[in-house]
Amino acid sequence: MIWITEAEYIDEYIILLTFNDGTKKAVDLQHEIDEGIFLPLKDKEFFKNFHISANTVEWENGADFAPEFLRSLPEIQLCQ
Repeated sequence: MIWITEAEYIDEYIILLTFNDGTKKAVDLQHEIDEGIFLPLKDKEFFKNFHISANTVEWENGADFAPEFLRSLPEIQLCQ
């Protein structure tokens, strides 16, 4: 079973995630927030305010993504 242990806001809709196996991966959620409960996340100030809950990232309105889904997203290369 995979879960998120840390999450850090990077920029725009990009979050750097750390999984329980030590893997770190930056993901861009811009194309995942176009409907339903995810619409409020289009507001970047709202998007930035996530926390770890139930082994994944969650926002104040209850929106979250399964850790397995986050793991399956393409990795974004961050500039050093």
